[in-house]
Amino acid sequence: MNGSRTLATTARVLRQLRHDPRTIALMLLVPILMITLLRYVFDGSPGTFDSIGASLLGIFPLITMFLVTSIATLRERTSGTLERLLAMPLGKADLIAGYALAFGLLAIVQSALATGVALWVLGLDVTGSPWLLLLVALLDALLGTALGLFVSAFAASEFQAVQFMPAVIFPQLLLCGLFTPRDRMQPALEAVSNVLPMSYAVDGMNEVLRHTDMTAAFLRDTLVVAACALLVLTLGAATLRRRTV
Repeated sequence: MNGSRTLATTARVLRQLRHDPRTIALMLLVPILMITLLRYVFDGSPGTFDSIGASLLGIFPLITMFLVTSIATLRERTSGTLERLLAMPLGKADLIAGYALAFGLLAIVQSALATGVALWVLGLDVTGSPWLLLLVALLDALLGTALGLFVSAFAASEFQAVQFMPAVIFPQLLLCGLFTPRDRMQPALEAVSNVLPMSYAVDGMNEVLRHTDMTAAFLRDTLVVAACALLVLTLGAATLRRRTV
């Protein structure tokens, strides 16, 4: 992997996104709107918002980044841009890393905005450090970016990219422990949830919600989410190929 080529790819993607204000608004504003909506859904029971708001603070960025990244990357494929780039002396790792870095920078902004609004505007009450909350939200957004890059290789149109969401995101959402503790699920479902990255993202948020200091469980959860993101990015580079010869 060549650093200058990776940075050049990152700069190109950021220039394209700069001319697409609707995509930027989707990435930056939708998680804030969703967490705000959730706050006032539970306006009469703020304790409920505190108990699930931290978890959703990580889930919303993951879902948003998954959608935006998969569609944006697929647009590159269908327009022929990716084909031309792969014909150049640009490694697959450079290309994937460049996309991941570009969307990762936006993920930092997105996570910081959503976390700041949740804590200091909506009054989300967490026991741990806000910086740990931001760290998990950022890792979740990066995981969403990695998943979006990966599934874009298997979609032939933007509509198909959206169709991957029920297959990739919804099962994780149901099994992550948001609706019921994972140890109370049917044993087979609990076993499946133990290998899904969103489960560890929610667990990490819950650690920040309940503990003042960084715990061993929190460190384990964040490492699992980061490792899953890295693994999916590696798989994305492996599946990246030219459509023509």
